[in-house]
Amino acid sequence: MPARAPFGFDAPAEALDRLTPPSASARPRRERQADKAERALAIAAELASLYGEVDCPLIHRNTFELLMAVILSAQCTDAAVNKVTPALFERYPDPSTLSQASLSDIESCIRTLGLFRAKAKSLKRCAGQLVEVHHGEVPSSMDELTKLAGVGRKTANVIRGHAFGEPGIAVDTHCRRLSRRLGLTRNQDPVKIEADLARILPPVEWTNFSHRLIIHGRRVCFARQPACARCTLNRLCPSASQSTSRSAPAAP
Repeated sequence: MPARAPFGFDAPAEALDRLTPPSASARPRRERQADKAERALAIAAELASLYGEVDCPLIHRNTFELLMAVILSAQCTDAAVNKVTPALFERYPDPSTLSQASLSDIESCIRTLGLFRAKAKSLKRCAGQLVEVHHGEVPSSMDELTKLAGVGRKTANVIRGHAFGEPGIAVDTHCRRLSRRLGLTRNQDPVKIEADLARILPPVEWTNFSHRLIIHGRRVCFARQPACARCTLNRLCPSASQSTSRSAPAAP
C-alpha cells in the first residue's frame, strides 16, 4: 500500500496536468526555473507516495558503524555490505580498535567486497582520523566529513541526512541518471547536479528525494532500458516519449 507523502507536497491533479516538461524528442526549449521547481515538487510528491519514508538499508547500530558501512558500499550492493559488517563491527566496535587493527585482518573481514584492499586502507585511516582529530566521534559538518579517508560528498550527505538530520542530496549513479532524464539538470558532474537539485527543491526534501530517486532507478528507470510504460512519472518526464515504445524489463 503506497505511503502518504511525508512532507506535505502532494500536488493537486489540476496542477499536475499543467506541468508539461519540454519534449526530449525535438530541440527542447529551456524550461523556466520556476516551472522546473514546480515540476520537481510534483516529482517529489509522486516519489513520496510510491516509496514513503526511506530507511537506511545498511545495518548499523551507531554513527561510526554507519560511516564505515557507507564507505564499504562504494561500487557494491547494500546486501553484500550487510553480510560482512556484523562480523567486522563485532571485532572492531569503535574507531580505536579499528585504527589499531592490521590491514590484513581488516581485509580478511571484507574480502568478499569489491576493492576490498583499498577499502581496508580507507577504514583504518578514517578510524585513525576519528581518534586523532575528533576524539573518536563522527563529525557532522560537510567540511570535516569530506576530510576523512574514503569520504566524498555523497557519503557525507548520507551520513548527515541519516545520522544528524541535516538535509543533503546524495548523488550516486542512479540519482545522476534520473536527474538528467527528468530534465532537472543538464550537468554530468555530481557536485553540479547536487547544486542544481538544491536550487529547485526545498531543503526538507533533499535527503529523501535523492534516496527515492535511487530506489526508482533500481526498480523502474533502469540504465539501459527504462520501464517507461509502467512509470508513474511519465507525464512529468521529458525523456518518457523516447522510451515508451521500448519493451520494459520485469522489476528485479
